[in-house]
Parts: sequence; structure tokens; C-alpha cells
Amino acid sequence: MLASTRRREILSRLVNDGYLEAKALADDLGVDASTIRRDLDALEREGQVQRTHGGARSIPGVTADLPYALKQTAHLDEKKAIANTAADRVRDGDTVVLDSGSTTYEIAVALQNRHELTVITNDLRIGQYIADLRGFRLLVTGGELLGSVYTLTGDRAVDFLHDYAADWAFLGADGVDSRAGITNTNTLEIPVKRAMIAVARTSIVVADSSKFGRRALARVAGLDEVDSIVTDAALAEQTGKPFGEKLIRARRSID
Repeated sequence: MLASTRRREILSRLVNDGYLEAKALADDLGVDASTIRRDLDALEREGQVQRTHGGARSIPGVTADLPYALKQTAHLDEKKAIANTAADRVRDGDTVVLDSGSTTYEIAVALQNRHELTVITNDLRIGQYIADLRGFRLLVTGGELLGSVYTLTGDRAVDFLHDYAADWAFLGADGVDSRAGITNTNTLEIPVKRAMIAVARTSIVVADSSKFGRRALARVAGLDEVDSIVTDAALAEQTGKPFGEKLIRARRSID
């Protein structure tokens, strides 16, 4: 395994788990401990992790986020299935808020054949995609850019959102838990996500099954504050049971 591939895997695990032990990583990835230490040292220099005695932990805030390019390729088939199922609810002429993220990006792709949609987003990648489509009205929030994930945050983004009303808000999540609710790694994104929920008639969380049973750093909303959660068909029945009728499983086939 190349060093770059190994380090992407380390970052991916840190996003999900929050802490990794160097010895366990070495065993899992089939390399010696000194190689893992060099990987962790390199990631620390890049501001991606915080080194600890015997391992590393994620850094709360921007640097804890997995870079956009890595998120975009993880669980891609599941994200497309989720996006298609979520997009089925949107009708021509609706106003849709799309949160930043790789799954919401796939929703933008799934909406490409709708007509006269208004799309509001804080994701520059989504904004760029929608800008190239005909028959769409695009509104992009202001705010400060989180460069690694192409996301706009801050008071300007929140104030912008509160000036509008939407039919739908589709939000990503780093963790979905029956007790902790909807959680996120990056605290800077929380006020924007909450504003999206507030301005939409219907709010839907889109999260692949790997996010379930996980608690990220900061709480976005309780389960009672969102209308539905769309996930992929791989989610275990027992894991999904506590979410009741709020949980929607994406169809297995991908259009």
C-alpha cells in the first residue's frame, strides 16, 4: 500500500472513530509500527491529526474533516442510492436547501432533470454544479470558506439562510445515533445546519449506514427536530429499529 493511500485510510478511520492506536493501525494495515509513526507524524505536520502517546486523535474543527476528494469517493454507490431516493421527493418548482457534503452533492446530480428549481447551498462544489444546469435558480450563502471541504460558514451564512423559506432541506451528518441525535465533527458548521432546518418546511438527513451508531463531536439536532433520515439498504435492521418511521431505506438499485 502506498503511503498516500495508507494516510487516506488513517484519516478516514479518524473521522469515524476519533482516536486510533498506532499498534492497532500497524496490525490492521500490515506495516511495522515505525511506518505508522511516520504516517502520523506527517499528518500532524499537515494539521490533520493530533499526536498522542501511542496513537493519534482527530482535531475538533476544520482540520478534523476528511478532505472533500476523499469523502466523495467513500461509499459512493450508497450515496448515489440515498440521493436518488431523497431527490424523488422534490417536485418541479420547489425550493431546496442543500447542505455541504458529498451525499448532498449526489442529490444535486439526481435533481438535474427537474424544472424551475431554486437551490440554496453553502457548498461551492454544489454551487458550481448547479450553475451549469439550465432552468435552475441558484442562491449561494455568504460566509467564510472552509477550504478543505468547500463549505461556507459563519454568521453571514446563517443570516442569509434566514432571509428565505424552502420546501426541503437536505443535510449531511457525521454521526446518527438514536440517543445523541444528529452530530457533526466540525463545530463551525453547526449554526448553518440548524438554520437550514429552521427555514425548511421539511428537513431530511442523508447519511450512509456507516454513520449510524456514531457520535461526532457536536450536536446538530435531536431526532425530533428533523422529519426523516434517508440511508442505504445495508443498515442492519436492529440498528435502524430505534428510528422508527423516520428512517427511509434507499432502494438497492442505482439509476
